[in-house]
Amino acid sequence: MGEVGIEVGCVSNSSIRHDSMLKMMKSFDSSSSVQVLPITDIPTLESSLPSSPPLNPIEAWLPITESRNGNTFSAMFHLLCSGIGIQALSLPFAFASLGWVWGMISISVTFVWQLYTTSLLIKLHESPSRPRCSRYLLLAITAFGTKLGKLLSIFPVMYLSGGTCVMLIITGGGTMQLLFKTLCREAADCHAKSLSGAEWFLVFTSLAIAMAQLPNLNSIAKTSLVGAIMALGYCTLLWALSISMDRPKDISYEPLVKKESGVDMFGGILSAIGIIVLCFRGHNVVLEIQGTLPSDSKQPSRKTMWRAVKISYTLIVMCLFSLAIAGFWAYGDEILFNGTILTAILKIHGDKISKSMMILICIQIIISCLCTFQIYAMVVFDNLEFRYISSKKKKCPWWVRTCIRLFFGGLAFFIAVTFPFLGSLAPLIGGMTMPLTYVYPCFMWIAIKKPSSKSAMWWVNLALGCLGVILSVLLVAAAIWNLSDKGLNANFFDP
Repeated sequence: MGEVGIEVGCVSNSSIRHDSMLKMMKSFDSSSSVQVLPITDIPTLESSLPSSPPLNPIEAWLPITESRNGNTFSAMFHLLCSGIGIQALSLPFAFASLGWVWGMISISVTFVWQLYTTSLLIKLHESPSRPRCSRYLLLAITAFGTKLGKLLSIFPVMYLSGGTCVMLIITGGGTMQLLFKTLCREAADCHAKSLSGAEWFLVFTSLAIAMAQLPNLNSIAKTSLVGAIMALGYCTLLWALSISMDRPKDISYEPLVKKESGVDMFGGILSAIGIIVLCFRGHNVVLEIQGTLPSDSKQPSRKTMWRAVKISYTLIVMCLFSLAIAGFWAYGDEILFNGTILTAILKIHGDKISKSMMILICIQIIISCLCTFQIYAMVVFDNLEFRYISSKKKKCPWWVRTCIRLFFGGLAFFIAVTFPFLGSLAPLIGGMTMPLTYVYPCFMWIAIKKPSSKSAMWWVNLALGCLGVILSVLLVAAAIWNLSDKGLNANFFDP
């Protein structure tokens, strides 16, 4: 985000904040073609409190905060759609590496940890002494200062937004190719030639950008509902298929890491933990989703958001636990290295699965990817539009918004075609971005709330933050070791 947004959006020093806002108001008033409109349709916590800081007029022009008419259901749909991803299909492999006991312990501890940091972000979103922080970057700057906040959060926020969109193109395009092959399977009259990998990526990107023309985050609530239903649908179908079919003979539930020794064993354990850690995602859009909710002194947005989190995370954890337990129970050590429950089903029961069932699973994955793309792309759209508004001092006209979305779609498509092996680097980059979910919220709480160094909250957050830093370093080291040991199929421009 640019300097203007940092000054007016969320700064702890009140005098700097007031001076910056007045300067911004004057700069807007000096433009002959623009009139600064007050945000009268957005109820806020600050409006009911004395000596509250002025509101930022730019907030009403940006996609994330343009509409603050959301509710518990819209927030729940966004959380579900952004929180369940294709990474969850790798959970059985993590269990195969760790075994029943340590697999259950790891996924349980990880869930509680990320739920706790989510609650911290929700509480830090708004305060009577400052404007709402509806973007992760602004909250990081409020807590750590401008330079350190940018240094720590820009890369993980941008990767977990734009990078996730690239991964969705790779996953969605690949699933479209699988759907085509399934449709033509055993069809004597099917003589159609499949598109290339890059062409399937282009088809998916075109559909995603066509859907991305909705103006703001609140307007895609119904899209998120569809995406959430599809994600829950394909996850349920996959674990139900796994337990309904005959298990392979002579499978073992002995942890795979016990078959290794020394560094290989240590790397296998960390890789499995990394898979589990990365399955819980969406922290980079939690504040943005909360920014779509109204807030006042009687009903602050944190209460509405927490209700949505409790409902959505209950469904998410049920989905992830079911995939992990059912997949490991059904296939044990037959899960391939870095394999998913879907690849295991196709390998072991491929000839027994009906064509219609495979088509249904593929369609659900594709629709889920298309809908999830909208949420993560909205963070990028918001950043790009902010730069236009800061320069022109007026709201983006519709044609500029369209061009911004087309530009981002083209850029994401180019990266997906250039680096179709990006999924193989997920453990490495995921370890580098892990602090955004498990570390920064703990240190943000200490920096903003300033609890007593003798209090339990101070020690809990300090311990979790330090533990997260150590785990992040170990995950990066393990990912580098695995890449050097097993190699990387760097198929540039050849999806």
